Amino acid sequence: DSYVKLFTIKYFFFQNSKGNKRKWVPEEDVALVAYMVDLYNVGTYNADTGFKTGYLNELERMLEKVLPHAMLKAKLNLESMIRTLKSDWAIVYNMLSGKDNSGFATTNNLEKGNNYHRC
Repeated sequence: DSYVKLFTIKYFFFQNSKGNKRKWVPEEDVALVAYMVDLYNVGTYNADTGFKTGYLNELERMLEKVLPHAMLKAKLNLESMIRTLKSDWAIVYNMLSGKDNSGFATTNNLEKGNNYHRC
């Protein structure tokens, strides 16, 4: 597909108390987000609050075509990564929208601070 270029991908695993964990590489992140956008735009799996049941299996099939050696599984890998992406984006959204951003410097509060200190 036009969104995803094939790359030589190295997979990283690390050991923790629960066993081996898989570290995603940037190419996998790009492919996952691109195909989620595709699924949304097509509308087959759209629901009022997100995606319908079965979208993870469809994502798994789509990703298998462009990243055959990644062996990404719907429940094990995709669900976890989507949860992580949601969490990361929520943090960014809150910072940019002015929620929960104490200690976070924006252009507006830097200018106010510079005027106050005559910098």
